[in-house]
Amino acid sequence: MFGLFKKKTEIEKLQESYSSMLSKAHKVSHSNRTEADKLMAEAEEIAKKIDALKKSGN
Repeated sequence: MFGLFKKKTEIEKLQESYSSMLSKAHKVSHSNRTEADKLMAEAEEIAKKIDALKKSGN
């Protein structure tokens, strides 16, 4: 109950963005492979940021 208004951490925001990017890439991959590849590259960059934040301990 008290966690209802808790602000999201940077890692949680990036993880949401990552999963959103992956789902968009999957949907687009059926019609436009080039665009899907761009979205996958962006998702990989987000994954690298997540890993860096986890390693730094934040």
